[in-house]
Amino acid sequence: MPKLAIIFGIVLDALGVAAFIAAGATHLTALIPSGFGTIIFLSGILAHVRPDLRKHAMHVAAMFGLFGTLAGLGVGLGTLLSGPVQRPVAVVLQIAMGLIALVFLVLCVKSFIDARRAKPENYGV
Repeated sequence: MPKLAIIFGIVLDALGVAAFIAAGATHLTALIPSGFGTIIFLSGILAHVRPDLRKHAMHVAAMFGLFGTLAGLGVGLGTLLSGPVQRPVAVVLQIAMGLIALVFLVLCVKSFIDARRAKPENYGV
């Protein structure tokens, strides 16, 4: 999972930078995906460098995957459902961020479930 966190972090960072450039480098809110991506990326790096902190780092990454999913899909879909869209590119980028974060979150949850099943003696089962 640390390698996936690094990859997904880079993807979200790239999405934020691309959105910022596409917005004419004037709207700082276009960098929001980069904020989520940077934290996920750094969590992946920490988990890779410090295996003793892997569990905690990956939980932080998963939490920001959840926040990214809620922010991206919540705002993007909410805007779509509320009426005419003034900035369609922004909505598409919000939904893209939400979907990327959702895929990462699903992979995190699957990994947590697999880890728990692999070591039942560690959880008192």
